[in-house]
Amino acid sequence: MQRTVESVAQFGVLAPLIARPRPEGGYEIISGHRRQHAAQLAGLTTLPVIVRNMSDDEAVIHMVDSNLQREHILPSERAFAYKMKLEAIKNQGARSDLTSGQIGQKLQGTISRDIVAQEAGDSSRNVQRFIRLTNLIPELLDLVDQKKISFNPAVELSYLTASEQQDFLEAMQDTQNAPSLSQAQRIKKLSQEGKCSYDAMFDIMGEEKKAEMDRVTIKNEVLRKYFPKSYTPKQMQDTIIKLLEQWQKKRQRSQER
Repeated sequence: MQRTVESVAQFGVLAPLIARPRPEGGYEIISGHRRQHAAQLAGLTTLPVIVRNMSDDEAVIHMVDSNLQREHILPSERAFAYKMKLEAIKNQGARSDLTSGQIGQKLQGTISRDIVAQEAGDSSRNVQRFIRLTNLIPELLDLVDQKKISFNPAVELSYLTASEQQDFLEAMQDTQNAPSLSQAQRIKKLSQEGKCSYDAMFDIMGEEKKAEMDRVTIKNEVLRKYFPKSYTPKQMQDTIIKLLEQWQKKRQRSQER
């Protein structure tokens, strides 16, 4: 924001805001809230604004498209942006003469999701998965934004009920362990089977933590210092195993003496 204020103070607001007239008078900003705030901080009293007559759904779609063009956007922001745009497109395209019942709803939903995906440069499946994040409780969604929970596990956790998610949050904090995809999938399965409890989730999260504590990892760049460049990972592994076997035999002989 500080960089935006400095730019606005020097050059003014280069891209006009988009607004629509309000029935009670005045105008509602559809896109450009950050530019407006920066202009206020820079001491400007006037801004370039394009005024358009828009329905609520048209306003939502324009607002979402503007936000999705930002360079940095949080997973939660993208999730709710996709959801809002999908609902707005569905409202715009709702027709009772196409078909009826669940088939019509499914067809309309699929077409709308494809439109959102195409205009965002994303896949339809990814749009659906992002929208799943809106089912997370705020505390878990914040952890996704902070990159403390990865995207794929978060999608799986979104199928838990709100109370189950709260229990999971406590289990995660108590084990001090972030969920892997396999953990999240196991927890989701427990939820589907009606067996999801704090104790069960604590056990799953604790297993992964113990496994990580028992595992030794050596980075490739560390190993490469001791092997010719022509060695493949398999040759490096075989050599390490042979050396360890020799070392073990020497220890055994030393203990026998």
